[in-house]
Amino acid sequence: MTQEKPWHQFYSNIPKSLDYPKITMYEAVLRTARRVPEKVAWDFMGTCCTYKNFVRQISICANALSFLGLKKGETITISMPTTPQGLICFYAANKLGARASMIHPLSTESEIEYYLNLSKSTMALTLDAFYDKFDCVMKKTGCNTLIIARIGDYLPLLKKMGFWLTKGRKIPAIPADNRVHFWKDLLAADHAEAPDGETDFEDTAVILYSGGTTGIPKGIMLSNKNFISEGMMVASWGDLDENDAILAILPIFHGFGLGVCAHAAFTAGAKSILVPQFTPETVARLIKTQKPNFIIGVPTLYAALNKNKDFKNADLSCLKAAFSGADTLPLTIKTEFEQIVQSRGGDVKLLEGYGLTEAVTAIMAMPLDHFRKGSVGIPFPDMDAKIVGEDTQEELPAGEDGEMCISGPAVMQGYLDNQKETAHALRKHDDGKTWLHTGDIASRDADGFFYFKLRQKRMIKSSGMNVYPAQVEAVLFNHPYVADVCVIGVPDRDQVETVKAFVVLKPGIAGDTSTEEELISHCREDLIKWSCPRSIEFRKELPTTAVGKVAFNTLKKEELENRRKNNEYTGEENHD
Repeated sequence: MTQEKPWHQFYSNIPKSLDYPKITMYEAVLRTARRVPEKVAWDFMGTCCTYKNFVRQISICANALSFLGLKKGETITISMPTTPQGLICFYAANKLGARASMIHPLSTESEIEYYLNLSKSTMALTLDAFYDKFDCVMKKTGCNTLIIARIGDYLPLLKKMGFWLTKGRKIPAIPADNRVHFWKDLLAADHAEAPDGETDFEDTAVILYSGGTTGIPKGIMLSNKNFISEGMMVASWGDLDENDAILAILPIFHGFGLGVCAHAAFTAGAKSILVPQFTPETVARLIKTQKPNFIIGVPTLYAALNKNKDFKNADLSCLKAAFSGADTLPLTIKTEFEQIVQSRGGDVKLLEGYGLTEAVTAIMAMPLDHFRKGSVGIPFPDMDAKIVGEDTQEELPAGEDGEMCISGPAVMQGYLDNQKETAHALRKHDDGKTWLHTGDIASRDADGFFYFKLRQKRMIKSSGMNVYPAQVEAVLFNHPYVADVCVIGVPDRDQVETVKAFVVLKPGIAGDTSTEEELISHCREDLIKWSCPRSIEFRKELPTTAVGKVAFNTLKKEELENRRKNNEYTGEENHD
């Protein structure tokens, strides 16, 4: 029996609890294919694939992976943008009972090496453009098989020619390498039928990555159960079915992109419109031509769309829902988006949600027929949430700020090979339930609507992506010029936050433009671009707390005060 919660009164036709079949993610897609075989599963730049053909390609890929030696319990790293190859391989690995480790295709060499070793990957899939990075690090890992895909593999002929002329011909040819197998050849060859992996509902199926106060990314272990429940909860919440289409703008290495824009769509039998690289022009054109019913993105996506002429002129009556997550949604972006939609024949509101990779992604959102200013909504069916006092289990009264804790079927199994962090995050409370301590500060009102306040961890959100200051600081500390450093997020009108570093230089080093450029260039060698400092301020010393730690909050306050004095953007303009 589901315990009655105050937010259940706002569920309308949404059930309080769902019946989750004890199946794998692959089996969930197979069920959909049997139910709606001729419906389009995905559309990639004009190439469409029905559910019947999607399942067939997954099986062919599973046979190929088995031929290459991938076994139940082993791990394959998938380093791909949102493309058919990435999704086919993801479900093929699941069919075999293997785990998929999903990483950003623009990861640096040092990051790739770290991810391959942490996940103990024996195999990897990436694009031809990134062969060199894998080639450099594979010998330092247990990964000895590399599958190479090309963007053109699934493009219609004219688009394939266009890609080749503009970008493809600039990609260096891949030398003879007995570790390399090409995607197109693998799927065209005849391989013996691979037996299904007999994977359990509770088995680890996916590894996604997050960070923490240490700045070292942690592998988040997610099971079939986590993804099955997430997909069904999202589909139920949005009334998503086989007649709908969703824009898969968010990348598949991100829980939001993989769990909602892909797996939830495939659970419901909807069409997922794959967007391999976000530009506002591409997304606006897809909205105009494909007429999706659901748009799910981060605030920067909606800020960019609001400025786009094609979007402003599109027929938006097709929209059934629009959700924003991964970061706080500025009020000005929300208001402007809704005004554009209304002027173009639509009537949806841009609604916020809340989630984190440790629970696949979204676990609460605003109901489609309700709005409450400043709220990130109410928990999905079977998810529970509460606000507790710092370092306690004690639930706080409505209106008080505390730590957000969540419990339910989407909550992760734990951090890969990291018992200490797992024990800190997952704690059994007196009610007998295991609760995820999110580290996020929030409150709730008497009706059970939650209000996100800030991240307890020192995390920066730039364009919806996580940036961990400690990781950036560690890279800067490795430069011979740097004596001390502190990294903070500073408000940015387009990206919500950008990275700024405060650096104390060693004696004799000039704090000039040349040094700033040198340090930023140094960061680019080991960090993805949005983690690199946009600017560096040189200081003689950094402020410290009473116990001698660098007072990053002091620097943030000073930065905001200076911006106010100079009439620069502070971000407060959007939270009236």
